[in-house]
Amino acid sequence: MDLESMIDGQIAVWPLARQNYQALGSTQRRSLRLGDLTVGIQHNPARIVSTAAKTDKASISARRCFLCKDNRPVEQAGIPIADGWELLLNPFPIFPTHFTIVSKEHRPQEGFPVDMVEMAEKLPGHTVFFNGSRAGASCPDHLHCQAVKTHELPLMQMVESHHGIDAGGGNRIATPSSLNLDMPFGFKSVIITPDADGMQTLANIEGIIGIDYINEGRLNVFVWIDKSSLLRIVAVPRRAHRPSCYGEEAGKMLISPGCIDMAGVVITPRKDDYGNLTESLLRRIYSECGEDPQAI
Repeated sequence: MDLESMIDGQIAVWPLARQNYQALGSTQRRSLRLGDLTVGIQHNPARIVSTAAKTDKASISARRCFLCKDNRPVEQAGIPIADGWELLLNPFPIFPTHFTIVSKEHRPQEGFPVDMVEMAEKLPGHTVFFNGSRAGASCPDHLHCQAVKTHELPLMQMVESHHGIDAGGGNRIATPSSLNLDMPFGFKSVIITPDADGMQTLANIEGIIGIDYINEGRLNVFVWIDKSSLLRIVAVPRRAHRPSCYGEEAGKMLISPGCIDMAGVVITPRKDDYGNLTESLLRRIYSECGEDPQAI
């Protein structure tokens, strides 16, 4: 799959995508250290489309689904990546390589798409991720995933560094507590090996992640193939879709954490929010949206 040619081709014919990918070069960035996780803060005005998206039933029913093929921009071309799924260039990128992977069928953002494993195998060097309907999804009415380069995501880098197949007492499944990590939210890290035990772990993945979180859409899931060719899955269970500080009015912050934010790159479409975000405030946002790391 020639991804670079696909990106170049889309940018060449699609003015909106070209404008937003070119704008990435001028986005402001800084970082905050929260225990063992170094979080990047990105000021990205174009992402207000997702951050400020209205996800209530009335708002969704009043608009056309922008992920359905008939409603997409004429310039947006898709390529098959798995049975029933198309790979699209995301026109509102966070990174220079940013894809949306959409179901060809219009159905809700529910469950845990196990096809993410096949997608990750076809996208080496990338992490495929899924925002649950109550965990950052800006289009909860149409099943979709996204994909970016793995090296862009601090959480994935940290997990690979600390959770090896012999780490955490030799377990294939680890948490911040078992890895002795200081984290502002909890997660489960799962390593799938190419043997019978690994396949059994994969078969039980929904139970490992937490069926209630899956059924309630309160989950962010990341799937990728690491440098050792091992399949990795990280699940971040969620308490809330958005933090208490969320809002467009004075004194509020327009920050709506999805997978990328929980993976250590927080997106701030507004300049004031970018400048005003502090370590203590970010810890509060993470603690309100994610589960207690000691309880996972």
